[in-house]
Amino acid sequence: MIFPKECKVVGHASTRPCGDRVYFLSRYLIHDTAAGPEILEVETDQGSAGMMRDVTSCRVLVPAEEVYKYPVRVQIHNRARLVELASGTGCRCTLFTGLDEHMTFVLDPDLSGFLRVYVYDVTPPRPSLSACIRELEEAGLFGDLDIVFEHTLRDVSQVTADVYPCRASGFPRTLDADLMLGGETVAGCLTASQIYRECYGNDFTLHDICPLNMVAEEPFIARCCRKEREGTGTWNEKHGAVVHWGAEPCRIYQAVRDLVAEWRGTC
Repeated sequence: MIFPKECKVVGHASTRPCGDRVYFLSRYLIHDTAAGPEILEVETDQGSAGMMRDVTSCRVLVPAEEVYKYPVRVQIHNRARLVELASGTGCRCTLFTGLDEHMTFVLDPDLSGFLRVYVYDVTPPRPSLSACIRELEEAGLFGDLDIVFEHTLRDVSQVTADVYPCRASGFPRTLDADLMLGGETVAGCLTASQIYRECYGNDFTLHDICPLNMVAEEPFIARCCRKEREGTGTWNEKHGAVVHWGAEPCRIYQAVRDLVAEWRGTC
C-alpha cells in the first residue's frame, strides 16, 4: 500500500505556472488528463534552493484508468477510515479531497499493517469511552498512529438482575437510588458489591459487568470506576490501558497514545 503520511507531499498539477518546476516538498502529483486524474511520482533537485524546484525524475505511478475520485469530501487525517473507504471502491487507487481542499490518495489499500486496539465498554447509559474514541478518531486525532479500533460493548439491559448500578442508566431499581431488602441479584462490579456490603450486608448475588473483566485481547483500553486501576498494565494476562469511568476526552486521547507507544516499544 502507498498512502502518503502527510498531504503536504501530494500536489495537484493542472497547469504549469512555474514551468516544469514543482513545490519542493512534492513527492506525488495528481495530474489531470483527458481520461481523468493520474498519479505521478516525482523527485526534485534537493541540491537547489527555493520553494519551486526542478524535477529530476518523474514516472506514472497510477494511470488514470486505475484512479477513482471519491465523490465526497472527507477528513483526510482519519487514515484508517480512508483505507476502509478505498477498500470498498473496487479500484486500485482512490483519490480523496479533504474538508480543507487538500488531497491525498490510497494505492492498493491494506489495513493489515495497522495495529488493532480493542475497546471494552458497557451501555446504557452512553458508552462514554467507546463513543469518545469514535469521535476522536473521526476528527483525525489518531491518524498518525496507523491504528484501528475494535469495539466490544456489553448491553447491561440484557443482564437478568433485580438491581442495576445507576439511575442514569434508566433502570427502575438501582443501587444508588433505592433501598435494598436483601437477597437481590445485583448487576454491578467491585464497587457495587462494596457499597452493598457496607450498607446492607452480604446477602446478595453479584452479576459482574465490569468492562475490565471483559478483556480478552490485547492491546486493549477499557473503562473502570476504580481509580487505582488507571494507567497501563496487564489484566487477565493482556496488556492494555484503563481509564476512569468519567474520563474526559483529553485523558482518553492520551491513554491511547501512551498505550500504542508502549506496545510498539516493548512488544
